[in-house]
Parts: sequence; C-alpha cells; structure tokens
Amino acid sequence: MHFAPRGTLMIQGTTSDAGKSTLVAGLCRLARRGGVRVAPFKPQNMALNSAVTVDGGEIGRAQALQAIAAGVDAQIDFNPVLLKPTSDRGAQVIIHGHAHANLDARAYHEYKSVAFEAVLASYARLKAAFDSIIVEGAGSPAEINLRKRDIANMGFAERVDCPVVLVADIDRGGVFAHLVGTLACLSESERARIRGFVINRFRGDIGLLQPGLDWLTARTGKPVLGVVPYLHGLTLDAEDMLPSEKHTRGARDALKVIVPALPRISNHTDFDALRAHPQVDFQYVRAGIAPPPADLIVLPGSKSVQRDLAWLRDNGWDRAIARHLRYGGKLLGICGGMQMLGRDIDDPDGIEGPAGRIDGLGLLDLSTTLTPHKLLENVTGRLALDGDATAPVRGYEIHMGRTSGAALARPAVLLDDGRPDGAVSDDGQIAATYLHGLFDTPEACAALLEWAGVGEAEALDYPALREASLDRLADALAESLDLDAVGAAFG
Repeated sequence: MHFAPRGTLMIQGTTSDAGKSTLVAGLCRLARRGGVRVAPFKPQNMALNSAVTVDGGEIGRAQALQAIAAGVDAQIDFNPVLLKPTSDRGAQVIIHGHAHANLDARAYHEYKSVAFEAVLASYARLKAAFDSIIVEGAGSPAEINLRKRDIANMGFAERVDCPVVLVADIDRGGVFAHLVGTLACLSESERARIRGFVINRFRGDIGLLQPGLDWLTARTGKPVLGVVPYLHGLTLDAEDMLPSEKHTRGARDALKVIVPALPRISNHTDFDALRAHPQVDFQYVRAGIAPPPADLIVLPGSKSVQRDLAWLRDNGWDRAIARHLRYGGKLLGICGGMQMLGRDIDDPDGIEGPAGRIDGLGLLDLSTTLTPHKLLENVTGRLALDGDATAPVRGYEIHMGRTSGAALARPAVLLDDGRPDGAVSDDGQIAATYLHGLFDTPEACAALLEWAGVGEAEALDYPALREASLDRLADALAESLDLDAVGAAFG
C-alpha cells in the first residue's frame, strides 16, 4: 500500500500509554517508504527519557525514535517544549532544546502562553521544510482541568486547524467507554476535528469485536480506521514509563544485571540493549524489594540525584552495594549514577532540589557540583576499562554536574575530541561515565559485558534491532489500518 500523505495529522489518545508514540513512529516509517519527507512533532512532552539533537538541544526520546523512523536527524523543533519532572509538583522546563527554568505546576500553567509561542514557531518552521507533519498529543484531551491554556492536545489542534485521529488501548479494557467518554468531554468544534478512531493492542478474533465497532460508528458517526494487533517483542525506545515485564534468561551462565528503579530515573533507555541481550538476565528493582544477588549493579541517570540517593539509602542499596563489592561483583554508574559514587554532591543553587551538599556513596574519589549550564552533546570515543582504548562507543551527554577528583586520572572512556570521561577504580571493580547509550554500540556492549563477567559476549546490534522493529511496526499498520482513509484525514 502506497502511503504518501501531505499536510498535518494529529494523533491523540484516550489515555497515557494508549499507543500514540508508537502509532506516530509507524506512520512516519510508512510515509518515508512512500517517498514523503515527513517530520514527527510533539508540542509538549513530559518525560525523563531524552535525546540530544543534531542542532545541540534536548528533546523527548520518543521524538528521537520517530525521527529515526522518518529517516531524518532529530532536531529541537520536533519537541519544542519538554518538561522533565524533578518532583511530584515541579519540573525543569526546556524550551527549544535548552533549560529555561524550574517551575511548579501552577507557575508552568501561567507560563504556557509563552511556551505556546515556541510551539507555533517550531511548527511553522517544520511546515516550511517538510511535506507532512505527524503530531503526537500528550496524555488525553479529555482532562477538563487542563483545558485552559492547553498547548498539548486540542488547544494546539484548534490553533493550527489540524485534523485529529483518536487512539485507544483495548488491552486495558473499557475501550468503547474511553472513546465515547473522551468525545463527550470535548467541545463541538473539537469533536468535529476527529476523523476517526484507531483501536490499539488487540488480541483475539476480530469477528468478535466487529459488533462493538459497528456500534461505535453508529453511536459517534465516526469510522474506525483500523484495529492494530498486540505486537509482542518490539524493540523501541520508551517515552518515559519503565517496562513492567522482567527480562530473565533460563541459562545458568546468564549475566545477572540489576538496576534500582529510582523515582526520578532518567534515560532508562540506556538499558534496552541489555534487556534484549541473550546473555543477560536483567531486572529493575523497585521500592521495598531487597536487591537480589547479581553480577553487575548499574546505578542509572537521575533527574534529582540528591533525592534519588536518599531513596537508595532508604531502600538499603548502600549496604547491598557494599556486600556486592565484597563478593567481587561489578558496579557501573551512568551520569547521575556516577555522581552518586563519589564523595559528595553539591547543589549550591538548588537546581535539582533544596540547595546544599550531601555525601555520596564514597566509592570513587570524585566530587560533583551542579551548575546552571547543562552540557548537551553527542560524542564518540573508545572504552578504556583496562587502561587501553579498545571498543568504539557512541553516546550522548546530558548533565548539569561538573565532576572533579583524583579518580578521573583513570578514565572509563577516551573521547574522540580528546577529553577523558568517567573513572575506573584501581581494582577494576567500579566504572563510571557520563555517557548515555553506551550499550547501544555492539562492540562497546560486548566489551562491557566481558568486563562484568561474560566469557565471550555477543555483539548485539541494538540499532539494527530497533530498525527491524520499526519495519515490523510499519508492516503491521499497513495491514491493519485503512491507509487510504488515514491519508485522506491529513489536512
């Protein structure tokens, strides 16, 4: 099926995690196949998984994945407003790729009129540069309390006069109530924008669902544009939510890797390659669960290092890590996790929380000071876990901390621009780095696993797995959607 849409279409969902990001990615891949220069766009995103763009900014990870699907470099205009939560009530506000301020929910609500101007400027630039724009909404358009000054859903659609397709997740149950209830919460002009529905994550006999589809069309006067099957085993970057399932291997010799599920864990996409690796038994360990025995503990990135370090201590991770090291286990810290391994962390300006200095875990001779300027950079280099530069690595830096100390004299990575990065302990048990994405490079992933204890590690090509998943997703959409109707919905 040839899919070559022109214009703009917005994908909104009845709930968070209804499948908006995945649907946009799949449609971007189909449009690319059709020879269309297509751009993904999310006016406002709230996520702690982010990526560094080709133009030196920061956007949500889902939009970076959608750019890969579209075959274009990620740029700041794909996600002009990114909110990175620092607490239950506050977030760092990133405008056009760069941190603007830390605002609580009420202050940001007042700031939305300014943020909307950034959204409209990005959208105008994309319209001038691309044949087609596929827009992703945020959460649900039916949040009545957020309707005023909305820039993420119908507020954007109304402002730029674009059509909408509404997607709902049938696997959760209540799909017809979600769709009809969402329509009931919209204004007349907003309901008129909706060109049809997509039902996502269906398992079973489509014939048994057909009476419900017929009822839905008769009740709303809007067509069902397709029913997408539940696609198991897709290897795609998550927008924000931690995966719920464990990735365990039955083999006794599988490397056991555990990662604490920090309340403000950031860029947990760092571990997607490990979760997919056939020689790794991977587990996120959540609050209240004792850390199980493991070969490798990884301390991940964090958007609020001081708070998450306190969470580690409250959940007994400091004692578990000490025991783990006594028994010869390996320990890796990434970004915020690296900062936690040092002597202390100082936040004199209160960037991530209350101003002040706290003690780190004291496992590396490092000190970190948080500064207002955030470093954003895509980098390449080579691992140096054993002192010699070996496996090539590609990654990205997103951090506001500046780290110093004697441990940096033995770096974990030698960057191609001449900078050393991170540290390795004298006994080789502990490594730390500011680089996100280091497991995505096949050679680096294999080298890290061998450092952690795998005899002969396979070089898993995670980018190739992701490409295969995008193609599989696109194939499934081509089979399950009425692409003629979807293409006609663009305006």
